[in-house]
Amino acid sequence: MSQEKFIPTQTLCVHYNIEIAFVEDLQKMGLIRLEVYERKQCIHKDEIGHLEKIIRLHYELKVNLEGIDIVLNLLEKERLMRDELTILRNRLSLYENG
Repeated sequence: MSQEKFIPTQTLCVHYNIEIAFVEDLQKMGLIRLEVYERKQCIHKDEIGHLEKIIRLHYELKVNLEGIDIVLNLLEKERLMRDELTILRNRLSLYENG
């Protein structure tokens, strides 16, 4: 594992002005995945965008953690449905053009 792939949660909390307890609650609910790297609790850089979305939902839109879980699940279902629709449209175009 490479150090530049992980950011300590303490650094994130300072940068985003959030409490460490908030990040720990997100992990307990399974909304983010934290890892221990060099004996520090860290988040992978690939999950920063996901964390930022959660922070915006919670602090700007005042959505509680349970609501965030619901919103993220609905967004994932919507993404999967869009992907399926694209596949079905492509399959249909094969029949219409063939």
